[in-house]
Amino acid sequence: MAFSHDLLKDKAILVTGAGKGIGKACALLADACGANVIAVARTESDLVALKNESSERLSFWVGDVQDKALYEKIQALPLLHGLINNAGTNRVAPMQKQSDENIDDILSLNIRSAYKVAQAAITPMLKSQAPSIVHMSSQMGFVGSPGRTLYCLSKHAIEGLTKAMAVELAPNNIRVNSVAPTFIKTPMTEPMLQEPAFAEMVMNNIPLQRLGSVEDVANACIFLLSELSMTTTGSCLKVDGGWTAE
Repeated sequence: MAFSHDLLKDKAILVTGAGKGIGKACALLADACGANVIAVARTESDLVALKNESSERLSFWVGDVQDKALYEKIQALPLLHGLINNAGTNRVAPMQKQSDENIDDILSLNIRSAYKVAQAAITPMLKSQAPSIVHMSSQMGFVGSPGRTLYCLSKHAIEGLTKAMAVELAPNNIRVNSVAPTFIKTPMTEPMLQEPAFAEMVMNNIPLQRLGSVEDVANACIFLLSELSMTTTGSCLKVDGGWTAE
């Protein structure tokens, strides 16, 4: 690990969607950098496994980011220095076949809950020094893709939210940025990447000709949480191998 073990020392950092994949990698790296991590996920067994890989500083909450009780719990924190707003999902299908249920699921989890978690985090962040919010976006927040109208819609919304929050909260010294990965090997993407035609399409669109790792994304998030990025707000750090540069 290249980061100092003191980079986030004694900082209270909350990570949503921390049970698996990118969220888990973010929680582990924040913990390794000295933070007091609160990991949030719906599945207790995932959080117990995460705890077993981390230091005694890491604690976890079993909770749903769509639940009002979680927002109240976040808002009641005495201090919060950082938020990685990571929970999200995808529903892949041609637009004509997207059901009302799929539309509602994406709007609720990827947009509404991200907004509500960030909204709740503002209160304890106002009591903290140099706090930072990182929204998990995607390269699909900058481009379009067949079968991904809902996901693209949600991640374009996250980019708009990031910019608006950054401007609104700048007088309070709260920084807000996003991280936009390309396709990363996670439990959610692995089945898709096992399809030869899809995997070929992905690699043809990545100039670096390699997939990202969850650690690549976690590195970007920790940088944006830390004092290494004190003048960075309203920006997106793309971890996309060059996908959106062409």
